[in-house]
Amino acid sequence: MTIAAVGILASAAVATTVAIASAGEVPRAHEGVMTKSAKAGADHAVFVQGNELAGNTIHVFARGEDGKLTAAGTYATGGKGGDQVDAPTDSLASQGSLVYDRGSRLLLAVNAGSGTVTSFRVEGQRLTDRRVVRSGGDFPSSIAVSGNLAYVMNAGGAGSVQGFKITSNGLEPLSRSYRSLGLKNDKIPLFSSSPGQVAFTPGGRQLVVTTKSANTIEVFPMRRDGRPSHRAKINDSAGGVPFAITFDKAGRMLVAEAQKSTVSTYKVRADGSLKVVQKSLANGQNTLCWLERAGEFFYGGNTGNSTVTGYRSDRHGRLALTNEIGIATPPSAMSQGVIDLAVTQDEKFLYVQNGTSGTVDGFHIGRNGSLTKVTTTAAGLSPFAESGMEGIAAM
Repeated sequence: MTIAAVGILASAAVATTVAIASAGEVPRAHEGVMTKSAKAGADHAVFVQGNELAGNTIHVFARGEDGKLTAAGTYATGGKGGDQVDAPTDSLASQGSLVYDRGSRLLLAVNAGSGTVTSFRVEGQRLTDRRVVRSGGDFPSSIAVSGNLAYVMNAGGAGSVQGFKITSNGLEPLSRSYRSLGLKNDKIPLFSSSPGQVAFTPGGRQLVVTTKSANTIEVFPMRRDGRPSHRAKINDSAGGVPFAITFDKAGRMLVAEAQKSTVSTYKVRADGSLKVVQKSLANGQNTLCWLERAGEFFYGGNTGNSTVTGYRSDRHGRLALTNEIGIATPPSAMSQGVIDLAVTQDEKFLYVQNGTSGTVDGFHIGRNGSLTKVTTTAAGLSPFAESGMEGIAAM
């Protein structure tokens, strides 16, 4: 992201302001497979969303025991990628556009350019049983899963969330679950004013959405039937441009704030209101947007200067940087335009997308939260141009 683009994002915060396959389509297993999987653990894989405008794809990488990645195939989603207006390095301007659900063994991907969502059955490093459904709105950009429910955040227009049931046949729309976010965007939104992420709180009792230029965090208490309350509780963000969401082991919510590269920690109350636990911890970097947890550690992607920040949380939910300068790993020429992040289920490795470079870095996570680079791959991935890849998941 250029300095000018960072300024646009900050200014927006200050101002506060298709061809579609059906859910019942014939599965197209192994479509577009480029290479065969290398030897690796049966359930060790990293998935990267290409987000190509002409036809979205998922790039699969086998993960070795040492964290190194080997290309294992490319699969068409049956939808189109998207590019938000003026997006500098992150076409979808969101977190959670590609999600692996361990319970159902489904990989869920948004097709922002065609208003659809694709599910694949994951079999090791193979994707099968492709299913595509409408997202329920314009420009889907984030997905949240809890139990047998999935909610898709649509970033275009007024913005919305739409619920789905996770079934053996993929995603099935949940009637009467659509909720508007009350925003004012075009069908293809401006990157700085679109919502950042949808997420369930641990246990699935609330559904949370960050709205960047509105500087709010909307919380929908969930009913027992899997549908959100009709109105969200709208909370002011503690910091400017709230973007990514994650949770600590105790269920406290952490939100990355892009305007000044800060993180705030909240307790989410049952009625959807938020209590600030820790307000706006700065990391000294530029444009923190993405945030993921690995045990007691958290890692944030700073796209403005292509760095990754490490954080440690204590038992009271208080965050601190893992080092004084706020950089967990030094930047490199092959790692420009840091965007989305993914942590493996065993919490041993962190994988980072680099939008400008068109690469993925892999890091081993040390006992003290330090990061040691173990791999960089560009196999089949494209650097940001008219649009760029976004969305990464690991298992």
